[in-house]
Parts: sequence; C-alpha cells; structure tokens
Amino acid sequence: MAETATAKSSQSLRDPSDAPPGVRFAMRSHPGRVRGDNQDVCAAVPGLGIFVVCDGMGGAAAGEIASKIAADAFVEAIARSNTHQSDPGTPSSSLSISSSQRIRLSEAVAAANGAVYQRAQKYRALRGMGTTLVAALVGCSEDGGVASIAHVGDSRCYLLRGDGLRQLTTDHSVVEEQIQAGILSRQQAEFSPVRNVITRAVGTQPQVSPDVLHQALEPGDILLLASDGLTRELADDEIARIVVSSASLDEACNDLLGAANFHGGRDNITVLLIAKD
Repeated sequence: MAETATAKSSQSLRDPSDAPPGVRFAMRSHPGRVRGDNQDVCAAVPGLGIFVVCDGMGGAAAGEIASKIAADAFVEAIARSNTHQSDPGTPSSSLSISSSQRIRLSEAVAAANGAVYQRAQKYRALRGMGTTLVAALVGCSEDGGVASIAHVGDSRCYLLRGDGLRQLTTDHSVVEEQIQAGILSRQQAEFSPVRNVITRAVGTQPQVSPDVLHQALEPGDILLLASDGLTRELADDEIARIVVSSASLDEACNDLLGAANFHGGRDNITVLLIAKD
C-alpha cells in the first residue's frame, strides 16, 4: 500500500456473466500477515468493463474510508458516462475511442479525488487521508479489443502476454523519480527508506492528474491490477510464473496472495486479473 493498510473483501457490483464478450475476471484482497486491517479495495462492474483497485493511506480507519470512497465514486462516474459512449472495443473508431476514454477516465478520477478530499475536509480525524487508484476500462470484440488504464500512485497495471509480464504503469513515487534520474538502481530502490512514499494520491489535494494509457488486447492476454502489497513481495517473473501455471483466474489470485504472504505479507495484498479469451 501507500503507507498504511485493512481487510476489505473484494466486491463485484455485477455478476461475472455480465462481462464484455470474451472477457473473464477474478479478484481477491487479503490483509497480509502483519497489518491488522486492510485499506485495499477492489471493485468491478464487469457488464460495463470497469475494474479498479485502490490502496488507502491515513491514520486509524482513514485509509479504508478513502479507498472505499474513491472506488465507489470512480465506478459511479464511469457508469454515469456509459450511456453516452460507444463500446471501447469497437475497432472502427479507435482514435475517437482513445480520446473519449481518456476524458471519461480523467473525469472519473477527478470525481473520486473530489469525493475523498471533500470528506477529509469535513471531518478533522480524516484530514490527509488519500488512496492510490489503478483502473481499467475494457472493451472487447471477437478479434481483440482495448483496455484504457488510469492510475494515480504506486498501484500497478501489468500485461501478461504469453509468458512475458510487462508493467504498463509507472509508479508515482519518490524512488521511481530517483530511478528515472539515475540516482538509484532498481535494486537499490528496493532498500530505500522512502520506497513507500508516493508523489501523487487521490484525495490529498483539491485536484490530481492521473496518467491514462491505452493497451490493445489480443486473445490470451491477461491484465493484472495490483496494490504494492503484491509487487513488493514478488518479482515480476514470479508473478508471471504463478499466473501462467494456474488452472484458472481464481486459482491464480489465490496463489498470488499465498506467495506474497509466504514471502512476508508485510502489507495488504490485492490482485485483480482480467483475461481476454
């Protein structure tokens, strides 16, 4: 997580059978072995192709509140905009879709940010609370599709294609900035005393700017949305090995949580897998 963490169970807001054609998903969240609560939240509205993971931060229950508010506000904003948008997987209008989805995702992140910030301003005990957010808006057709991805903070989105895992998002963190500036290597960053410090979060300021990207999907692709409770415990090649060797997405989620806990489970762990058949 970003700094603190709660045991919030995964939530699916619609039945998985409502997912876009050719799409399957599974998600799990676990408090880990060290923290007594779970400030991670994962949510999905598969019928609208919406998937989101948030990792809250703040004292007492503030992080749990921030992540829940952000996930709910993000989902609601995307759902409200859905009636005015075409299928993001429609191949014939990919350029207009990319622009449209960027706007939708940016506006949804703004709604999440406003909801968290306003709650924090209203209640003194919640001042300073915030959350990371990584979300995918997925649309598919028989021959492919596209995922539009938004993120703030250090929760990540990966693409597994074949047996190769590629990180699509770039962390908004102090150590990532130091890596990009050549101050730290990736190996050194693992031991940095500021490795949990993020430079961007939902809800800590009146406005926040998300990064938004678009990823074409091919049959067999799997997207992974995850909080840093997974990625701090497992290397990318181990994550890929577990997912590839699992018999189902549900099994892969369980195996990823189990492996992260085996390696320490020092933070809350949340995984959300989305597969294109």
